[in-house]
Amino acid sequence: MIAYIIRRLLLMFPTLIGIVTITFIATQFVPGGPIDQMKSLLKGHGSTLTEAGGGALTGLTGKSNEMDPQHMEQLKKIYHLDRPLWERYLRTFLWYAPKNHEAHFIDRFFSYDSWEGFLVLKFGDSFYRNKSVLELIKEKLPVSASLGVTSFFLTYTICIILGISKAVMHGTRFDTLSSLIVLIGYSVPGFVLAIFIIVLFGPGDGAIAHLIPIAGLTSVGAPGYETWSLWEKTIDYLHHLAAPLLCYVLGGFATLTLLTKNAFLEEMRKQYVLTARAKGLPEKQVLFKHVLKNSLIPLVTGFPIAFLAMFFSGSLLLEQIFTLDGLGLLSYQAVIQRDYPIVLGTLFIFSLMALFGQLLTDLSYVLIDKRISFDQTQG
Repeated sequence: MIAYIIRRLLLMFPTLIGIVTITFIATQFVPGGPIDQMKSLLKGHGSTLTEAGGGALTGLTGKSNEMDPQHMEQLKKIYHLDRPLWERYLRTFLWYAPKNHEAHFIDRFFSYDSWEGFLVLKFGDSFYRNKSVLELIKEKLPVSASLGVTSFFLTYTICIILGISKAVMHGTRFDTLSSLIVLIGYSVPGFVLAIFIIVLFGPGDGAIAHLIPIAGLTSVGAPGYETWSLWEKTIDYLHHLAAPLLCYVLGGFATLTLLTKNAFLEEMRKQYVLTARAKGLPEKQVLFKHVLKNSLIPLVTGFPIAFLAMFFSGSLLLEQIFTLDGLGLLSYQAVIQRDYPIVLGTLFIFSLMALFGQLLTDLSYVLIDKRISFDQTQG
């Protein structure tokens, strides 16, 4: 197993290089880059760019709404587009750029501050927000992580209990009715339900009842919020979280519930279950001691990657509808604005997490099911 883990870890490096390289090439040749957007903005029909490089607009000619060559070069320097393509590519991964030229070469070479690039976990600064990529992710992460963590545990808990109940009562009215409900929930897109909730219970004047808060996951900024007790802040947080969470998890119940039910039914039909019943074991002991352990293998093996993904999950439409500033909205705006550091940085982080999740998933197969062995597979 150790040899397998080492091989997988070594394969992650070229995989990440390939993913980032393809995205880098696409971003360099897709039209509508930062310079093009700035030109379009100056002509009066560009997209709104916030904090575009600080003083990037200084020295523009108001009559023609165009930049002279000198200021064009300054703008390229701000966006790091004045460097050759090969240098920008290498800077994406690893680049030696010492800050203190007076220090000894050995001290400079082995100093962390002298290096930049993804391989040393430095992802650069956003073109338009005057913040580093890591700072932006830390700012947006609480919103996405709140939805992801809560929906993850809620979905797994409800689906496992419901799936086992459906398997035990297979063919009954409860099984049919619950299947109908989860399939209806699966067929309704989350953003459609979100629109109905906002229209009927939102903060607008035409709502039937004003049950949905205006924006965010807390009432920070509201008068007296700092003096609220912990219990009041918790209730306020759950109040803000309820509607987005409902839309977020509604479509996720069907797949996991039916997977649990079918896995439980398949185990119940096997010979060892009939043998356990023939020996006179209580039905609860047969179901929860023998059947449950084996039937949850398909679910537990997908747990690691789902657990890692829940911290970085984000839904653009739901965040837009409920005015939540999360990673989904950040990623969308970065793509639209051609904010290359955010696009490449978030892609690198998400890809790295996904690869580690896949490795943990493969290892969980061996830990849970002793019949699986990497040595036998390799042999």
